[in-house]
Amino acid sequence: MINGHFDHQKLFEVTQVITRNLDKIIDENSYPIVEAQTSNSLHRPIGIGVQGLADAFILLRMPFDSKEARALNQAIFETIYFGALTASKDLAKKKGTYPSYEGSPISKGILQYEMWNVKPSSNWDWEALKTEIAVHGVRNSLLVALMPTASTSQILGNNECFEPYTSNLYTRRVLSGEFIVVNKHLMRDLVKRELWNEEMKQRILAANGSIQGIEEIPSEIKELYKTVWEIKQKALIDMAADRGPFICQSQSLNLFVESPTFAKLSSMHFYAWKKGLKTGMYYLRIKAAAEAIKFTVNQKYEQPQQEIACSLDCLSCSG
Repeated sequence: MINGHFDHQKLFEVTQVITRNLDKIIDENSYPIVEAQTSNSLHRPIGIGVQGLADAFILLRMPFDSKEARALNQAIFETIYFGALTASKDLAKKKGTYPSYEGSPISKGILQYEMWNVKPSSNWDWEALKTEIAVHGVRNSLLVALMPTASTSQILGNNECFEPYTSNLYTRRVLSGEFIVVNKHLMRDLVKRELWNEEMKQRILAANGSIQGIEEIPSEIKELYKTVWEIKQKALIDMAADRGPFICQSQSLNLFVESPTFAKLSSMHFYAWKKGLKTGMYYLRIKAAAEAIKFTVNQKYEQPQQEIACSLDCLSCSG
């Protein structure tokens, strides 16, 4: 970020570094079977993904389902694709193309966005890049792949991949016990407004991480911190389709439906198909029929819950 604006130039530079490093890994890697090594050496595919897209939107004060966020989403992935292609072209100039390059779409001058019949923005000089690729080729058959990043995003303190936040406050269970995880951006905003205290924490936890029903919180904050359950899934599919022309592999698009029905799922699948998505749905996330007991919640804030179902290791059922 520079002065409240997204730094596309920095993203372009970082993407080139990642591309060069991943290309090196292909040669330095240890392979479990010969076939994997043969395939990797023949096609030299890499997969550049992202995490923290929701964090970027929050830092720029853009609600996830806003027009501004949708435009930035497309621009970000155009930058990544352009940066990856640029670095791969430079590698090909020094080391040659990947062995199976001839006959591929890109060897015929066809880039990913052209397969979608999409015209890129004027942010980058695509024609100049295509001219250089026509001369030197590229080092890698595939470049961009949006994976889930569930574990790495937790380690780095970012939200998962390109998804909205699933909750603003929740309990995480690890081997050493349980601890509460708070959306750091929301906490910062509430502290600024002198709204953060133990009572507020308990109210958010009781509402399963949602702030939409808390009157004291300003509407612009509520809009900024909608959870994925409070955003129309059509918006997620639209954003996936917007960045699709700049993703040469695919994206692990999860959809979130509180009460799925055949009609809802059919509608989402056909809509994603019509938008041209390669992966219409990776996982369907639904809310549990019975919620886990919130041991840390003060009873006066706790909302009525359905009866808790027995866990798999319940002593009463172990016979």
